[in-house]
Amino acid sequence: MNWFHRENSTFLKGERTFLYLGQENSTGPIVVVATGPDVNPSTELECLRQRGKSRPQRQRREVREETHKQGSSILKRSPDITKSPLTKSEQLLRIDDHDFSMRPGFGGPAIPVGVDVQVESLDSISEVDMDFTMTLYLRHYWKDERLSFPSTNNLSMTFDGRLVKKIWVPDMFFVHSKRSFIHDTTTDNVMLRVQPDGKVLYSLRVTVTAMCNMDFSRFPLDTQTCSLEIESYAYTEDDLMLYWKKGNDSLKTDERISLSQFLIQEFHTTTKLAFYSSTGWYNRLYINFTLRRHIFFFLLQTYFPATLMVMLSWVSFWIDRRAVPARVPLGITTVLTMSTIITGVNASMPRVSYIKAVDIYLWVSFVFVFLSVLEYAAVNYLTTVQERKERELRDKLSCTCGIPQPRAMMMDNSYSDGEVNDIGNYVSDSGDKQDRMMVQLALNSERNAIRRKSQRNYVSMRIDTHAIDKYSRIIFPAAYILFNLIYWSIFS
Repeated sequence: MNWFHRENSTFLKGERTFLYLGQENSTGPIVVVATGPDVNPSTELECLRQRGKSRPQRQRREVREETHKQGSSILKRSPDITKSPLTKSEQLLRIDDHDFSMRPGFGGPAIPVGVDVQVESLDSISEVDMDFTMTLYLRHYWKDERLSFPSTNNLSMTFDGRLVKKIWVPDMFFVHSKRSFIHDTTTDNVMLRVQPDGKVLYSLRVTVTAMCNMDFSRFPLDTQTCSLEIESYAYTEDDLMLYWKKGNDSLKTDERISLSQFLIQEFHTTTKLAFYSSTGWYNRLYINFTLRRHIFFFLLQTYFPATLMVMLSWVSFWIDRRAVPARVPLGITTVLTMSTIITGVNASMPRVSYIKAVDIYLWVSFVFVFLSVLEYAAVNYLTTVQERKERELRDKLSCTCGIPQPRAMMMDNSYSDGEVNDIGNYVSDSGDKQDRMMVQLALNSERNAIRRKSQRNYVSMRIDTHAIDKYSRIIFPAAYILFNLIYWSIFS
């Protein structure tokens, strides 16, 4: 037997001391040496024997459990050192060994940085502020050999925003942006993925409000083109080359994107160079999208009410011209309603210095309504003039009726010189009966001619006055229909 000193323990129980020895494999007999008075070796030997049997069994069970745990862990986890719980990501990527304040390949050629974008939503389009709000996923692709790490299965590592602050990332910003922020619910929406060869994917979720120069000359039948511009703030084209990773396919949009007032017609990408006199040339990426405005809302809220007000103003042409309390309030009401419509439309629009398409329609409609009021003013004035002439004509006719009737004169065969002179000095003192009859016939025909002329003037004035309303019933609708045909053919 190969004996060895396995354990040397001292147990104090009164004055007894025990010393036990065992074999290397802990399966042989145990020799106990006891000293001290009142030692009962048989009792102590049994206790030590049980202890010697239980220890190796417990050790073998612990070995089996450890082996089982290791086996299951091996089946589930890769033996790659990147997955070792004893290795920190900063140590694996050797972040402390490099200066990440400088770009990769500093002093060499420009580092290419590919970009792709997925538009999540177009939140709002504001005509008053001339801007738009967009939420998107912005992804950058580049290679930084300082972040390369050994790997046997060529798997990448993914990190959140905490590691982004310790390495170099492109310093992108949105040109002409008014407000922008990175979403931080429930944590910062930032992802960093590093491959063993040093290729990096940097993705973040951003909401940005940017300026959009809109042209409202055809509003609300307009089409607007806006763009979101991405550029490096510090690095010129000599240090950083921005490009769309897959060309026009680098821009993806969510199929559920919709706007209440616009129809999204097209999304496309472009690349240009931007020059700043103080710093130089920079690569700039453009996300261009075209929006066409829905016209149905404005048809209901603007065009139909304006058209109805114009048609309502035509009702006065069928109202009696002497009904002043009916025609005047109707014209004033339509004028005020058109003014309200014009004010409401302009309140929701920027104060541009040019005429919009909706302004043309509303102001022409306003002119038609205003002309209908002027039409009644003309009718009322001519009616007043007519009535004054009628009174004058009645007065003249009443004076003319005072002349003696020719039949009565013809029945009386005797005329005095005074009577003849009062009639018109047509009869001389030596005139005979036949001459007097001719004079009376001439006077009768002259009086009838005056009466007929006065009646013709009265009828002519009455017809002219009624003709204004009569012609307005045809001219006003025809002119407005012609205007609508020209307007919609030009702007639609």
